[in-house]
Amino acid sequence: MSDNKNRAASYPLPHPARVAISDRVIVRITGPGTDKFLQGQFSQQIDDVTRSHSPRAAACNPKGRAYCLTRLVRDGDDVLMELPVELADDTISHLRKYLMLFRGTSMELVPGARLTGLMGESSATQLLSDTAGELAIAGDALAIHGGHLVRTMNTAEGMARYELWQTGDLDQSLQKALDNLPEATLAEWHASEIAAGVAALTPATKDGFVPQMLNWQHVGGIHFKKGCYTGQEVVARMHFLGQLKKSLFRFTTGHADNPPAPGDAILNGDRSVGTVVNSVGFSDGRVEILAVVRHDAAQLGLATESAPDAPLSLRPLPYTVSEREETGTSDT
Repeated sequence: MSDNKNRAASYPLPHPARVAISDRVIVRITGPGTDKFLQGQFSQQIDDVTRSHSPRAAACNPKGRAYCLTRLVRDGDDVLMELPVELADDTISHLRKYLMLFRGTSMELVPGARLTGLMGESSATQLLSDTAGELAIAGDALAIHGGHLVRTMNTAEGMARYELWQTGDLDQSLQKALDNLPEATLAEWHASEIAAGVAALTPATKDGFVPQMLNWQHVGGIHFKKGCYTGQEVVARMHFLGQLKKSLFRFTTGHADNPPAPGDAILNGDRSVGTVVNSVGFSDGRVEILAVVRHDAAQLGLATESAPDAPLSLRPLPYTVSEREETGTSDT
């Protein structure tokens, strides 16, 4: 992992900048059963994963709780996905139980693969001055020599972001342009993910939430009209019957000794009304978090269990969570 992984993020976030996303690994699924295997396990319509479109997806247990949040990238006849380092072994082992049904199809870590985050519109144009404009919206992708460049969700403050998936060597001019970008820290990439409303699972939170509770439908990670996959019945019922009562919110708090840990409770007084999903500390002492919170409690007086005297304030997300409209809850 990066030596910078525990450093606080600066504010405002730097851009243009590049970040080595060292807490993620890239996995390749290859073989004749690739698409059928992924179609049966992930929330995304696999036919929509193309050379120019790399959507997010979730894999769930039979109760509809997500144990994997990822992105799917088409690489020739294969599909790539990224996983958190701390969950990768367990996730791969679990998925291989289903993969056994597809003879000749495998799922392996890609040796030497690297994932780089790019912050700011100019970070992409410095790399690909002629074609970066093709990456207009989140999920748009370009195949390049040595990998893929994918547009990801902007932050709520409007900063463009990209992911560079390297499975081989970049050509010399592209590598030079990448090296010339200022380097930011892993904490700053995590802060940009929080500002973009993109959740990440940890050992403390996997199997804890239906994907909609993590706003996964609003970052392009759920296809509600596809056929069956593990956990699909629960996911579909929650969507079509309007049963979503809690979802992902972005909060900030004043000075705190340490960011709360994933899995920590969100409290209204002595009552638990939510769960911390991700958090990051800033150099000015502030903390930002993503937390799954009950809609009817989001605008009450809230704090984390680790810092009960530091009240939380709602921060905006870059997308609208339409399921909150029934309760009149806003995230701004």
